[in-house]
Amino acid sequence: MLLKIKKLNSLAKTPAYGSAGSAGADLYAATDSPTFIAAGETAFIGTGIAVEIPEGYVGLVYARSGLACKKGLAPANKVGVIDADYRGEIKVAVHNHSSSGQTVDAGERIAQLVIAPFLKCEFIETDELSDTVRGKGGFGSTGNL
Repeated sequence: MLLKIKKLNSLAKTPAYGSAGSAGADLYAATDSPTFIAAGETAFIGTGIAVEIPEGYVGLVYARSGLACKKGLAPANKVGVIDADYRGEIKVAVHNHSSSGQTVDAGERIAQLVIAPFLKCEFIETDELSDTVRGKGGFGSTGNL
């Protein structure tokens, strides 16, 4: 699949896959200086790119495991959603989950982008739902919590 991207500034880098089997393409900080994020705080970091996601697909912005484990930095909303009709800059709300301030360097890989198909549903209100073995059992009801 070809995905059109538009670089919005000279600092922008084209998303890149880390290996042949990678599902997510790395997104890079398009900043001209490091961004400091205090413990427990969130900073919006621009990637300097916009994308043209085909209809029927969605862009999902996930954490990079290395950044999350080593620095405690991950998307504040856990998974960002980029709709097919959005054409603005991809920005990542990076939250510092660690107990100390952290720095994101200019050009550093800050998140990963996965393009995935999705189903659009028509919601129909009903008074009854079909029965299952689990039924209304919620958190921990399967013994795996």
